[in-house]
Amino acid sequence: MALLLEHEFRPLPADKQIETLPFLEAVAHLPPFFDCLGTPIVYSPVKADLAGNIKKIRAVYESNPAKFKTLQNILEAEKEMYGSAWPKAGATLALMWLKRGLKFMLVLLQSISDGERDEEHPNLIRVNALKAYEIALKRYHGWVLQKLFTGSVYALPYKSDLLKALEKGKEVKEEETIEKIHQFLSRVSPILDAIYEMYTKMNAELSYKA
Repeated sequence: MALLLEHEFRPLPADKQIETLPFLEAVAHLPPFFDCLGTPIVYSPVKADLAGNIKKIRAVYESNPAKFKTLQNILEAEKEMYGSAWPKAGATLALMWLKRGLKFMLVLLQSISDGERDEEHPNLIRVNALKAYEIALKRYHGWVLQKLFTGSVYALPYKSDLLKALEKGKEVKEEETIEKIHQFLSRVSPILDAIYEMYTKMNAELSYKA
């Protein structure tokens, strides 16, 4: 799957310390995924938000690569730096929203690869997108954003068109693309789970609505 496997994520180490630079270099290839979903009014801002948060984290990292070698280093340093304003500040806040965008993406892909579908309309991905939205983003969105997202599912591409877009327009058998999605998920899911776990342990998760 050309789009998602362009840059490999490193395996999660045993101590779950995620190195910042390799993570940023891998995740930087993912925002174009949202172009594959169409509906620019909804997904272009999500793509821009993802890219913007990656840029913010990279700027913090580049300010002191030795100090911010891992994502945990960043959270720990910013907790001390920002005091009562933390975690709603700096790269900590950027990574918080970045992980939510990635969660949406991963749940959507997992649902598709698991074969979850509307039996009456098997080539639609509405049920997959709604599941991903419910799990990853809905609780953090106000009423207007929730209505916008739930309405957008009616303009999503067919599953067959999405899978073709993930292959950058090449004609590939569906089962082959699904296998590549499994490969991608097996690499990225443990990393994302570790980031969520880090936020929970450090009491860095916020539930305010955008």
